[in-house]
Amino acid sequence: MSVITTSVHLLLLSFLFLGQPKYAIAQKKKNQKNTESAESLSDSALYHGLQLRNIGPFRGGRSVAVSGVIQKPHVYYMGSTGGGVWKTEDSGISWKNISDGSFKTGSVGDIAVAESDPNVIYVGMGEHAIRGVMTTHGDGIYKSTDAGSTWQQMGLDKTRHISDVIVHPQNPDIVYVAAQGAAHGPTEDRGIYKSTDGGATWEKILFVDENTGASGLSMDMTNPRILYAAMWEHQRYPWTVKSGGPGSAIYKSTDSGETWEKLTEGLPEEMGKVGVSVSRANPERVWANIEAEEGGVYRSDNGGKEWTLVSDDRITRARAWYYTEVFADPQNPEIVYVLNAPMLKSIDGGKNFAPVPTPHGDNHDLWINPHNNQQMINGNDGGANVSFNAGKSWSTQENQPTVQFYRVITDNRFPYYVYGGQQDNSTVAIASRTAEDGIGWKDWYAVSGGESAFLAFDEDDPQLVYGGSYQGNISVYDHATNMTKDIMAYPVIGLGSIPKEMKYRFNWNAPIVMSQHDKKTIYHGANLVLKSTDGGLSWDEISPDLTRNDTTKQGVGGGPFINEGAGGENYNTLAYMIESPHQAGVLWTGSDDGLVHVTLDGGQNWKNVTPSGAEEGIINAIEVSPHNASTAYITLIRYKLNDFAPYVYKTTDNGESWTEINQGFDEEDFVRVVREDPKRKDLLYAGTEGGMYISYDGGQQWNAFSLNLPVCPINDITFRNNDMVIATSGRGFWILDDVGALQQGAENLADASLKLFEPKPTYLLDVPVPEEPVPGMGQNPMNGVIIDYFLQEEVPDSVLITMEVLNANGKVLREYDNQKDESFKKYPGGPGPKPVLPAKAGINRFAWDFRTSSIPNVPDVFVNGDYRGYVVPPGDYQIRLALGEETQTVNCTILPDPRLDATDADYAAQEKILAAIEKNVKEIHQSVNAMRKAKDQVKSINAILKDMEGKEVLVDTGKALISRIEDWEENLIQPKQKTFQDVINFPNQLNAELLNLKSRVGSHAPQPTEGAQQRLDDLLAEWKTHKTAMKQIIDVELAAFNQLYLEQNIPAVILPLPEEAPEAGK
Repeated sequence: MSVITTSVHLLLLSFLFLGQPKYAIAQKKKNQKNTESAESLSDSALYHGLQLRNIGPFRGGRSVAVSGVIQKPHVYYMGSTGGGVWKTEDSGISWKNISDGSFKTGSVGDIAVAESDPNVIYVGMGEHAIRGVMTTHGDGIYKSTDAGSTWQQMGLDKTRHISDVIVHPQNPDIVYVAAQGAAHGPTEDRGIYKSTDGGATWEKILFVDENTGASGLSMDMTNPRILYAAMWEHQRYPWTVKSGGPGSAIYKSTDSGETWEKLTEGLPEEMGKVGVSVSRANPERVWANIEAEEGGVYRSDNGGKEWTLVSDDRITRARAWYYTEVFADPQNPEIVYVLNAPMLKSIDGGKNFAPVPTPHGDNHDLWINPHNNQQMINGNDGGANVSFNAGKSWSTQENQPTVQFYRVITDNRFPYYVYGGQQDNSTVAIASRTAEDGIGWKDWYAVSGGESAFLAFDEDDPQLVYGGSYQGNISVYDHATNMTKDIMAYPVIGLGSIPKEMKYRFNWNAPIVMSQHDKKTIYHGANLVLKSTDGGLSWDEISPDLTRNDTTKQGVGGGPFINEGAGGENYNTLAYMIESPHQAGVLWTGSDDGLVHVTLDGGQNWKNVTPSGAEEGIINAIEVSPHNASTAYITLIRYKLNDFAPYVYKTTDNGESWTEINQGFDEEDFVRVVREDPKRKDLLYAGTEGGMYISYDGGQQWNAFSLNLPVCPINDITFRNNDMVIATSGRGFWILDDVGALQQGAENLADASLKLFEPKPTYLLDVPVPEEPVPGMGQNPMNGVIIDYFLQEEVPDSVLITMEVLNANGKVLREYDNQKDESFKKYPGGPGPKPVLPAKAGINRFAWDFRTSSIPNVPDVFVNGDYRGYVVPPGDYQIRLALGEETQTVNCTILPDPRLDATDADYAAQEKILAAIEKNVKEIHQSVNAMRKAKDQVKSINAILKDMEGKEVLVDTGKALISRIEDWEENLIQPKQKTFQDVINFPNQLNAELLNLKSRVGSHAPQPTEGAQQRLDDLLAEWKTHKTAMKQIIDVELAAFNQLYLEQNIPAVILPLPEEAPEAGK
């Protein structure tokens, strides 16, 4: 072999136990600009790192809009009455919201998928089952041409409530809309609309009058020129619902809506709400569900010319304003469905109806596949459910986070629980976090009261929970027995009663308050204030009537055909009540007719402190400032009087004078609640019909602050452990963990390049959070200490940001930076990627997971263990953030889990063992890596010398050394394991045993066992033996190999040359 040689030193093991290199910190030039600075940041960009989490519960809320796709039997759409549009592609096993970020309102009235093109979807906004409470209006029509991936608003903004959208079966550009119109006042934006250009323009093709809207529309799908429209004269007042009058009627068009004929033959002379449906199986057969004195289910067998009452069963028309829906089976003309409570089905042409059990009792919408009448989707007050056997069984509704909550209150347990009453369901107490992947069904339960409940309890000892329901019902739930007791002050049924004849008039959402100063005192608001000091066994009236007490507005709750006596129309009642946190006996009340009263002496004297000039409306919330006993805020809402403007008032003198503080709200985004930050004076949060706002100056100016909240009404806000907890109408409970950055002046950082905010004291609960939320479960908080920091500009990857965690002695326990490890390779049984600090302009959020630095791995070796560092004990720590030459440090406190009986000594003993394990595993892995590199060098040398004459002894020595290293290594790691199943196939070696012991000792309860200490002693003794063997290999065998190598005088570089080619002809 011919070679070319050069001389260099051969260095072996020079890398053994070398430390990691330190990063140098680069800094931008001061005049260098990046993408966006704090001065130009909008609130949404400034606070991009502050993200709320939805905790659920995953139990469906109201839905009055559903649809399916003829060509795709597993694809369906659901419209929530506050939560937007949802889609399932697996027949209801899972649902995904597809309207967030595109829609400006969240209440859905109807959904229509074009039969000729399933990519085309039209959504009519504004629920059509218009309740007196928990009803939200919409903003017209939205359209998608890509099956819901993107949306465009298509006008009809002022229609408010849409009952039906019908798409031509052959032409997706021809679409009809039944606009029910405003619920609370006259409007000309009602009637039937038509578009022939896919919604680009609209023509009103049927209009009766400003009080009559379209409650339904049905098309003959075999002849789409034929339409039937149900028109409904109606209006909701705060004290009654008018459902019916001369305007209510059924109309028919045979020329695509150009002209209309009013149908009368056989129908009641005067009607209320009407539902209509034409049979696809027999287009001459038309069904109508009619509210009237002679109401019920009507049928026509000649295209509407003549009608016959086929069923006057009262269940088909009960509570007509809320239901009155009829659906013809598309394949069998004898089958018809009527939706009410319950869902009803007739198989004999409407003569007899039988209930069809559904997951929730109150039913509002039904879509039946015209090609398969066994396949359907039902929308009800518990969400949407799919059936493939005509309603014999249904998919679950327990996977839809569309709950409508009225109010929110929290206790002081750990983790704290969040409470509220769900519309059309029970009350809920749900954990704010869990020790699992998410917050599931087992993490919440029902307590006292019902759907409309205010709840009250001792936050430090919530054994007894007081909860209300409509018509003044109130009960107390005992956690010890899981039982409830009725404690109504004057027990009556209430339902169907005339309010002016009642002893007490209660709001649908009657306030209940427990005194913060005397936990034995409970207040219950009727038209006056009731007080109990014995757990509700007796009640005293401590106020006069605190409402306008207008008896002309205390009559029947509905008419002219059907009374609405559930309690939602009770008027001249107290809607809100709050006790001052500063002084016992100071109590504020607000009525649903706009009056505000306050007592300073426990109810002996009351003063009307209603703001001068404030109009009649609902005092929906009162907030007494936590910082000033004389300062209070009230929110007045007037949507029930067709006024959607925001009204917020502030007093600094106990109501002697008031100032309106409405600057910055959208003109129709009325405000439901205002809360003041518990730590920072004048920092206010407002929940509105469409989202959240924030004010930094006591309400002088408001700015949008919805962050990642979906568009939906925000009904209530509270705080616990420095978290903001929010109740929505349509999307359940949400939590913004740690509002510390807002309290520490995040909005005033125009001149700062860097700001590190001090995190709140954090309870030690180590629960890794999945990268993506688990379907069907509420989200847990980020795992660890949540750390917020502000950057003036976005920091590029070329500039280093570092974060260090230090203990009380100043020792660095953990280091982070903004550099992604491009060399990282994921493999089974290996470590995860290193966390990377976000570096956007504005506030960034990061979490230190309570752990020390990760343990180095042996590349490509599977270990059934956790490479993460150990969890530190409770105590005081510091967070240090550095950007260039600027460094900021804040304190950080970790609190012990209050549920544990553990001492500082217990945590210290745990840490001592964990630190020892971590130190030795790190040493083992570094040793193996070092010996592997030595082995690789020997292999490389042998590969070069194996064919050279006179090098046989060196090669054989090298082979022996390689074998010796491999034998040594096999005692420390198990390279044969490639998957978790291999842990039962190949023996686990020393590193795995130590990591296993680490996971056992590192449990949440810190006290180490005697067995753990004994096992550690044995494992460390074993490592000591192998460490001695390693020293023997290095000092003797490797040294001998190096010496032999040097004695051979072998060049450091050996370059083989090609053999010389023979001459031609030889």
